[in-house]
Amino acid sequence: MNTHFLIIGAVLLFLAYLIGVKKQTWLLSGFNQRRVKDQNKLAKLLGFYNLVMGLVLISSAFIDSTFTDFVLPALLIGYVLLLGYVNTKLVA
Repeated sequence: MNTHFLIIGAVLLFLAYLIGVKKQTWLLSGFNQRRVKDQNKLAKLLGFYNLVMGLVLISSAFIDSTFTDFVLPALLIGYVLLLGYVNTKLVA
């Protein structure tokens, strides 16, 4: 069992709750919050991504295969793609 994935997954689930449900978008960095047109869409998008990646990390903590080597790079690439999407489509 990979405890690092378990801890990171739990943190992502907690962030998914704070961002997606409580709409605390101030926890996000990489953009100017005052310029985002639709804060609700931003919160839903990033909350859902954090939820999915948190569940993937927690489930991969119990799997011992080569799949787990690609989980963290996929997580980071996803965040970079989301950052690009937010800065091009949601920022006024």
